[in-house]
Amino acid sequence: MAIEQSSWLKRRKPSPHLLCLVIPLYALCFLATGPHSAGIASLWVIPVWLTVIVDLCSPQVRTPAENRFRPVQFDAILYLLSGLQLVNITLLLIMASQLSWATGTEIFTALCNLFAIKVVIGTSSSFSGIVVAHELIHRAKPHLKTLGRLLLSLECYEHFATEHIRGHHSKAGTKNDPATAYLGENFHTFWRRTVPAQFKSAWYLENQRLEIAPLRIFHKSLLYHRVFQGLMFECGLVVGIFWYFGVTALAAFAIQAYAAVHKLETVNYIEHWGLSQCSDNSGKQLSWDTDSWFTLYTLVGLSRHTDHNQFSNRPYPQLCHRPESPKLPYGYFVMVFLTVFQNKRFQDLAIKELEARGLIK
Repeated sequence: MAIEQSSWLKRRKPSPHLLCLVIPLYALCFLATGPHSAGIASLWVIPVWLTVIVDLCSPQVRTPAENRFRPVQFDAILYLLSGLQLVNITLLLIMASQLSWATGTEIFTALCNLFAIKVVIGTSSSFSGIVVAHELIHRAKPHLKTLGRLLLSLECYEHFATEHIRGHHSKAGTKNDPATAYLGENFHTFWRRTVPAQFKSAWYLENQRLEIAPLRIFHKSLLYHRVFQGLMFECGLVVGIFWYFGVTALAAFAIQAYAAVHKLETVNYIEHWGLSQCSDNSGKQLSWDTDSWFTLYTLVGLSRHTDHNQFSNRPYPQLCHRPESPKLPYGYFVMVFLTVFQNKRFQDLAIKELEARGLIK
């Protein structure tokens, strides 16, 4: 009887993927208790930066895919994360609309709150909102794809759904992919190149699908153009926020969206850096992976990116460790920090790994 009970408890042990709820729940607490004084708002930033240290100290994990996979349970995590993102954006607008700019003290307080929004909500919107959207847009069910597009629209980046699925996955790790950073390319150059290039690619892909001539601006098929639909929704969202919540709320919304997209493209940078010049990457769909336990379970399996590239419809708990992929020395949180603030250090580490695997000479 004791053996049966122990076995039952083992089966019912919560999945470590629940760790992905920590960041959006922290953001929820920040927003629900705001606006904050200048000092308190600054303190809320510290735990977010501490995730870099936690990731630095994270153990390595090379376990196989989740062996207790129950689709309903893991999909419930995605629904919960999506709901948290919608609630957080709503609370963000309410909180920001309450900030005042009447006196010097109030201006300083408002600026501290907006800075905290950039760090706390920008991180949550990226590592929870956009990462979840990335998972959803790969699903077969239409309502899950639509939910993913909605989450991307909250960051004014809905075109990513089109470019990523139909552009990036067919060209990842090649010179034709705007989301693949070149060998030796620094992040700031990549950032300036990839954002407009991905939008241009997404627009072109939809023009191809609807058989719209490249130079045609107005066409009846635009009503079915997914990138155009996303743009119209985002424009309506921006106008609605300004109308109902005011200019400060709109500024806060723009700040978190920018921060979220910036982190997304930082992750794109580290996931594919230099692979277009690797001699034997052709057809292998390699990407940079990390074995960080903290990254794997905080970012719903995103760090097993090579397996995702090869099996894009595979749900996140079933993604496998791929020993053939080049490995980042640390998790995504650390590597994002190095990419933005110590880019030369990131490139040196990446080149060392590529040379060790014989991918470059």
